[in-house]
Amino acid sequence: MSMPQDSSEKPGMVTGLFIATLISGILNVLLGLTLTAAIVLGTFGLGLFCAPVTILPTVLGIFEILYAVKLMSNPPQPVQPSQAIAILEICSILFGGVLSAGVGIFALVAYSDATVRAYFVRINNAAPPMAQ
Repeated sequence: MSMPQDSSEKPGMVTGLFIATLISGILNVLLGLTLTAAIVLGTFGLGLFCAPVTILPTVLGIFEILYAVKLMSNPPQPVQPSQAIAILEICSILFGGVLSAGVGIFALVAYSDATVRAYFVRINNAAPPMAQ
């Protein structure tokens, strides 16, 4: 049986989302830098033309880290659920980011949870979203 949550307390799914997004962000930055280095060094500089494609996981990782920091700030910062980051995490499977794809799926499931939606409404001081 769960205890009622204080209005300032973060739901467990938000904390899980923070941890998963932060880990995914760090791994995406490392993956992007590793792919870039492998292509550029493995082709003796000729792969430099392909390097911009491998920078995408790095950029996603930076956005994930920044979003995770906003999620766990104390006091909470107004932040909206980022379905765009979750979808890009799922798309990162194209670069070998299997963990990141799992985090994206978890994020989309978490955003649909009533407790998480209520938390985001509360920290943003906004009216509840209308049903579509």
